[in-house]
Amino acid sequence: MKRVAPWAAQNADGAIALVLAIVIGVVGVLPDEVVPTAVQTQLVNAATLVIMALVATALLRDRARQAPVEETITSGALAELPARLARLEEIESLVGGTRKALDALQLVRVLASKQEIAQAHAEARSGTTRWSFKGGTGTYLRAVTLPECVAAARRVKRHLTVRVEVIDPSNADVCETYAHYRRSLSDVPDGTGETWTTDRARKESYATILAAFWHRQRYGLLDIGVGLSSTMTTFRWDLSATRLIMTVEDPNMAMTALADTFFYENCDTELRLSFEQARQVPLEMYKKVPLSDEPTIEEVQDLFERIGVPLPKAYDGRDVVDIARKALRAMDPYGEPRLRDGT
Repeated sequence: MKRVAPWAAQNADGAIALVLAIVIGVVGVLPDEVVPTAVQTQLVNAATLVIMALVATALLRDRARQAPVEETITSGALAELPARLARLEEIESLVGGTRKALDALQLVRVLASKQEIAQAHAEARSGTTRWSFKGGTGTYLRAVTLPECVAAARRVKRHLTVRVEVIDPSNADVCETYAHYRRSLSDVPDGTGETWTTDRARKESYATILAAFWHRQRYGLLDIGVGLSSTMTTFRWDLSATRLIMTVEDPNMAMTALADTFFYENCDTELRLSFEQARQVPLEMYKKVPLSDEPTIEEVQDLFERIGVPLPKAYDGRDVVDIARKALRAMDPYGEPRLRDGT
């Protein structure tokens, strides 16, 4: 009873309707001798009207109670809904951007052995239509990358675009800086069997220019450009259509990123802008300075003279032969000697 009384007080109309319904129900089943039929009919009709009135009263009361609640919901939570939805969209955008950033970072991988680096270069060369290089003198480029890319493009008659940026061989200061840097890291001969001197740095860079002209004259679908830089870099960038490889002087350390990643795209932009600022070698003159399959001393000297990058006056025939050898029979600094056709 203690529980029923408070409920009945709060819901008096409903309680009265319930009691009336029970009473009328009982009256309806009593015998005619106790309650005549006419009286029963009048009581049922009257009670029905009263119950309907009580039900209507209960509905109106409930609506009156719900009105403030509905107003609060409409003016409060619902009013804030557009702002909350906008905030949700911002969070979803942030989560999506974070996911893309994490995916991009996962595609920047450190290579920790010569074998991994060689495999990455092989995968980068496979089927590529473009190659960009920026580094010191381009020794590995001449020994492996350029001859193999040209040979692969020739086999399928495919266009190949190559951009190369190396130190300027006519700039003694940058050649000395580069040679000193390489010697400071190791004073023993590298994979080519030579130590780094200013003269070697200069010859290696001259050899890259000579190799570019030589390959351009022998493959008509090769679009190659060479830029000469007055500053050196401690990194070497090799970028193909599918991946980027960044190497340092340590032959067992490198970093690679696949195409369409944040790192790849930004390095691609860096290489393009850097190449545009470098001193351009006039490769368009390749028809005016023909080179034999085995370039002669006179052909090499004439080439560098006519393109505006003359050899030092102190160079004799042996120096010119050394440059031609480095250009066409370069030794892979990380592996075995290779010929100009990549074998």
